[in-house]
Amino acid sequence: MPADIACPATAIARFAALAWQNEAEAGELVIAGDPFRRPARARDLSFVALDQPLAMDRLASNMSLALHRLLFNAFETDLLFLPDTGTDAAPDWRRFDEFYGPETAACAAAARPHLERLAFAALEDEVELSGSWSPQLTLAYFCDFLAREERAPGCDEGDPVMTALLSARDPQAAARHYLVQMAPDFLSEASAMARLAPGAYGPLQSALFNILIDEYGAAVHAAKHSSLFAATMASCGLDPRPHAYWQFYQPGSLALSNYFHFVAANKRHFFRYLGALFYTEASLVNITGRQSRTLRRIFGERVETRYFDEHRHIDRHHRGMVLARLIEPAIAAYGARAIAGILRGFEEFRLLQAQADRDLESQLAWAGSLARNDPRLEPHIAAWRAGALRSETFHESLDERSTTHIHPDDRLLLLESGTMTFHPSAGVAVKLCAGDCLFIPRGRLHGSVVTSVDCLYHQPILPAEAAAGLTRAPMAEVAA
Repeated sequence: MPADIACPATAIARFAALAWQNEAEAGELVIAGDPFRRPARARDLSFVALDQPLAMDRLASNMSLALHRLLFNAFETDLLFLPDTGTDAAPDWRRFDEFYGPETAACAAAARPHLERLAFAALEDEVELSGSWSPQLTLAYFCDFLAREERAPGCDEGDPVMTALLSARDPQAAARHYLVQMAPDFLSEASAMARLAPGAYGPLQSALFNILIDEYGAAVHAAKHSSLFAATMASCGLDPRPHAYWQFYQPGSLALSNYFHFVAANKRHFFRYLGALFYTEASLVNITGRQSRTLRRIFGERVETRYFDEHRHIDRHHRGMVLARLIEPAIAAYGARAIAGILRGFEEFRLLQAQADRDLESQLAWAGSLARNDPRLEPHIAAWRAGALRSETFHESLDERSTTHIHPDDRLLLLESGTMTFHPSAGVAVKLCAGDCLFIPRGRLHGSVVTSVDCLYHQPILPAEAAAGLTRAPMAEVAA
């Protein structure tokens, strides 16, 4: 490996500079039928601290988005996607060859270890395993978790994410964005698990493969879990092809998928994988029940919920299988090494899931109540005009686009001239013209496309105390 590639910043920059990750074009809000096109905003790397891991409380940040997009892409160069054949156009083998070519493979291999460290090293500080964990205590801890899941209330309104969906101004739009957040993993479900199929590690391998077979529908494509999820997306008016909504994946959603690839691809983390798998299988029984009921409340009978209904059924068996046929035998055979890894994976993924849920809940709450020209913005606009607020100004031309991104501060978006379309979530377009203003909180994913010959707009940056008052209650739409 050349010395410059071994440098983290150089390796990551070279991978990010591959053409298939170039910034999005104006017509790429939905990237239909091209799983090899992944806009990643390489220019944001100049603002990313590549010498220190991402702090876990910064999951909803542009640094997190940039790192997890690149890491997700590096992992997926190991997975097989074939060109789309759903149109009259011939398959685009040029894209295919570029995505799987030697330059991509070399750059991904060089960048991936550095991206993994930046994305997940801080978890080791967040999760501390103290005390002495015997096999009996460890298994009792997991059995207690299962018992609590069994007793968990079935009320959908008690789930903050479900509440955000149901209370949005347009619950169907919110639910579509929610489904998009599952797509990075669910449209190629169990791909991380499949990384652990090769090798020879005794009965553990057979037990894991038993679960993998279920995930793949026992080789019946229509029963494959990813096929069921694609049917759910289609029934809600979404394009079910892989990564059509690439631009709208939130960093928390990418982090969940990346974690499973991380602990599966790095075989030394096998026991961490088992712990994360147990947490997922044990908790999904309740979660998928809430998801199925909420989607039916929002979309009615037309929504296809077999994906969630199947998981609510099969994961009752899987969580027992993971505990009895994977975790218990692993602890019996490998003792303290297995215990430490399994507990760490369980707690790390539980932490990531909680943070990803908060990220999604905040995005849904903001996008679901977003409005132009809220009267509460007027004092802040006046303060900006008086020179009391720091601001950034942009002058852009027709079709100039902003690949979806996240700001580290709270700011307004104020159009002085021209028009643009603003996108706070998948499938949602807010049309803005001269004089319109929006509030964009820190940590919220968004993008835009200029729709006039030219457009001049400003982004006044708000003090934290001023922004706090704008996030406490939904904003009412006021006509421009």
